[in-house]
Amino acid sequence: MAKTKSDEPTLTHNGKTYKVSELSEEAQKQLLNAKVAENEIRRLQMQLAIAQTAHSAYEQALIASLPA
Repeated sequence: MAKTKSDEPTLTHNGKTYKVSELSEEAQKQLLNAKVAENEIRRLQMQLAIAQTAHSAYEQALIASLPA
């Protein structure tokens, strides 16, 4: 979603720009759903990065604790 010079939220799709305020209630609801899903994807990506970092640290600690 972008903003026009008047700071009114817009949506651009396939090269066409729509004022969010002029979209149907259903379209606005779907836009909100898409934003919520996008935020959840970002949150999960951060959690995955944390888990991958922890996994790497645990592997390094395991290797260090193996008998020589």
